[in-house]
Amino acid sequence: MNTTSTYPAKAADEGVLVWDAPVRVFHWLMVVCFVGAYLTSESEVWRLVHVTLGYTMAGLVFFRIVWGFVGTYHARFASFIRGPKAVARYLRTLLSHQPEHHAGHNPAGALAIVGMLSLTAVIAATGWATYNDAAGEWVAELHEVIANGMLALVGLHIAAVVVSGWLHKENLVRSMLTGRKPGSPKHSIRSAWHVVAVLLLSAVLGFWYVQWPTSTGSPVGQSDHAHSAR
Repeated sequence: MNTTSTYPAKAADEGVLVWDAPVRVFHWLMVVCFVGAYLTSESEVWRLVHVTLGYTMAGLVFFRIVWGFVGTYHARFASFIRGPKAVARYLRTLLSHQPEHHAGHNPAGALAIVGMLSLTAVIAATGWATYNDAAGEWVAELHEVIANGMLALVGLHIAAVVVSGWLHKENLVRSMLTGRKPGSPKHSIRSAWHVVAVLLLSAVLGFWYVQWPTSTGSPVGQSDHAHSAR
């Protein structure tokens, strides 16, 4: 299936189904987890929340890697990861105000996705080492540096979404909610795979429920006490 198309972005409002439900649930869970982890990074009171969100992100990355091989067409890495020439060509079309249209991720966006997945994995690994005192202070500092790098990449990604959406005349945020984008019916996926999305969301919520007991009146009290006792 060829995802590059000259199909105008002024297609019908309904569009075609491009993003399956697991990809969309993954995306918004990552947003929630990263924002939450970043906001709680300096707080001892919310340490367990911070750590749990970090572990959740690691699990989400693992899921996305698996889904990148077995998921629907536009979710698969093979459908959107391209070489430097494709990225350069796409960027040239942006500068010419005649952007190359892609039903799924464009080549430049694919770089951001790979970068964020990679940084998340490193952040989770250094965070685990820091939380469990498995390495020296340098790991904690590396964890913070990479987290700030992730924040910069997220900011760049948001800016690119705004610019790309404006040039393509597409609401990319809405497409990540509905799964639909302007395009030809030949680019549509057959199923949204809602069952997988529900299982993914249930696994995350279940993990949070186990990690954040409410019986003590504080979601972090028991774990912080256990951690300090080691």
